[in-house]
Amino acid sequence: MKSRSGRGVLTTPAALRFARIPGLRQLQDGSQPFTRLQRVSPTMLFRRFFAAAALAAVLSPVAQAQRAQTKPLDRANLDTTCAPCTDFYQFANGTWLGKQTIPPDKSGLGAFGMLGDKNQEVVQHIVDDDAKLVRGGETKAGTNEWKIGTFYMSCLDTVAMEKVGFKPIKAQLDAIAAIKNTDDVVKTFGLRGAGGGGGRGGGGGLAPFSLGPSTDPRNSKMVIVSANQGGLVLNREDYLGTNERAVKRRADYVEHVARTLKLLGENDGQAKASAAAILMLETALAKISIPQADMRDPNSTYHKMALAEFGKMTPHLDWARYIKQQGGKNVGDVNVRTPTFFTALDSLLPATGVADWKAYLRWHATNSAMASLSGAFRAESFHWQQITSGVLQQESRVKLCAAATNGALGEAVGQDWIKRNFTPEAKARATKMVDNLVSALRDRIKGLDWMSEVTKVQAVAKLDAFLRKIAYPDKWRDYSTLEIKTGSYYDNQKVVGEWNSERSWKRVGHAPDRAEWSMTPPTVNASYSSSLNQIQFPAGILQPPFFDAKADDAVNYGAIGAVIGHEMTHGFDDSGRQFDATGNLRDWWTPEDAAKYKSAAQLVVEQFNGYTVVDDQSHVNGRLTLGENIADLGGLTVAYFAMQKANGNKPKAKIDGFTQEQRFFLAWAQIWRGLQRPEAELQNLKTNAHSPGKWRVDGPLANMPEFKAAFGCKDGDAMVRPELIRARIW
Repeated sequence: MKSRSGRGVLTTPAALRFARIPGLRQLQDGSQPFTRLQRVSPTMLFRRFFAAAALAAVLSPVAQAQRAQTKPLDRANLDTTCAPCTDFYQFANGTWLGKQTIPPDKSGLGAFGMLGDKNQEVVQHIVDDDAKLVRGGETKAGTNEWKIGTFYMSCLDTVAMEKVGFKPIKAQLDAIAAIKNTDDVVKTFGLRGAGGGGGRGGGGGLAPFSLGPSTDPRNSKMVIVSANQGGLVLNREDYLGTNERAVKRRADYVEHVARTLKLLGENDGQAKASAAAILMLETALAKISIPQADMRDPNSTYHKMALAEFGKMTPHLDWARYIKQQGGKNVGDVNVRTPTFFTALDSLLPATGVADWKAYLRWHATNSAMASLSGAFRAESFHWQQITSGVLQQESRVKLCAAATNGALGEAVGQDWIKRNFTPEAKARATKMVDNLVSALRDRIKGLDWMSEVTKVQAVAKLDAFLRKIAYPDKWRDYSTLEIKTGSYYDNQKVVGEWNSERSWKRVGHAPDRAEWSMTPPTVNASYSSSLNQIQFPAGILQPPFFDAKADDAVNYGAIGAVIGHEMTHGFDDSGRQFDATGNLRDWWTPEDAAKYKSAAQLVVEQFNGYTVVDDQSHVNGRLTLGENIADLGGLTVAYFAMQKANGNKPKAKIDGFTQEQRFFLAWAQIWRGLQRPEAELQNLKTNAHSPGKWRVDGPLANMPEFKAAFGCKDGDAMVRPELIRARIW
């Protein structure tokens, strides 16, 4: 969800559906696609991107309902029976929450997903239009339009998928069946499937680890190889937990695996035995895996060594062969992020029976390809999705295929999306907005009373060096060498994965491409990358309710302004602060300043540890979510300061009975309102580096004197943390 060097606002499927690219799950800088934004002034307001009449014809009911809201902040959404100083999230959103119903094909409903649906409607029209051109012979083979239409139609062709059953993965299954010894097992780790690679970092899904190109954390001008733990389908805690939920999750998983293996031809007894062996092996992998929260410190995951030295650590794993299988050449160094995992894996290889490894590999080869196989496999995959997310109904095939096409040909689709829905003027306004927020954070840093001048100089230098990517790339990706073909959806996925993998591996030994984007233009998200020292804001999020042309300044500062501030603050969160202006992992803090920072950060950890969701046993993990919680608090603080500075600290007239300061906080609460199914909520608690929406509102605001003053809260109110435990960093 969130990597060592990539952080952002949201990581739900609704937010990331536009960024899924086979074979490129982790970019060369090690970042993942997550992001946020900042404040706006009246002169920067974006114009509407669509004509209302045209939109009414194409938008889904959810998207139409979203646009039907005539006010940026509507008092009808409030729950005035709840005092703002008691539970601000409920006060700001209670009536809205009570009126909403999660659509049956979704695990949740909120601002990010609703805007994502609106953007997806436009993507749908693009792929449908291009498919019509292909069918009518109106576009030349090899053009971006032809590739989009052809890929999309191959995904829609479920009749062809039904005819081939699981034939697309038969070569993999045959290779697995031929395994005779441990070395054969290791060789099979390198098989490349529809994702384009052998390990999970490459997308193929067979190897119990991730290994692929990534920027050297201590030399940001060099792409090397990064190796990380992997091999699990469930969360680590699900394998090792003793509570009722974990026990049930394991039982459900074994049944799911057994049902899938029966589709491959195993009888009931064989399938159940294989599933039990798979669970046992994955549990062994979970035991040697490091908890996600323990990997937050980038220094703890930096162990650079020569490839030959890595080989000596793991004599059963032939890294040169594996890398060659992935298309890599002339690899010198590798950052082994989790050395203890790999040494334990090396011991586990011969200690585990070949038959168990074969069952494991057979399952993972199938699991990674189920969306591309016949209906029985797709139905079983969806059944598992229901168990883990609570979703009631599968998305329509056309929606799934539109999202898949955008994932495969994201910048080709995005280029058309921008032409239809965004303007150069809008990009210029967004760029100016980000510039203003950087200026505000610069002022905040210079005015900090706890940081020394020596550290401030370094912090400002890092801020001023931010690489700022706004709306869409200056140069679009060239897909001319990507050979999409009429026919098999699986084959097209494999081609896309291998194409992305080849591009990535070619960069090893060279500098990263700083111009490359990690998200497609329609994506409702944003990100910060430590290795690139980069903030990134796709056009998809630069729309209401995050940035609204009809809204007053306070609303835009509280929504998109705080999101921009969040992303910038990631450069100075507990992990990001350890990278310098050039993106290198280097300690530029005085010991005294670092100690003060850690003390403040620990207050945030303890605060969020106390929050629960679903029931009083399901706690937020304060360590896992620390970076995001710091970024929320910092982003809000910077955006509030920027709003006040822009207005010269002059009082503004009330709107709908609310002051400027109150509307700022109401806007923040509005973008995080949402409903989520319990299954998805509990799943996120274990893996998501972001806190639940309620606590992203009430948590940071309880630390802010500005919020206390805006709503006249008093010491002792639930929304006012006692001063001794109140966190204040940026």
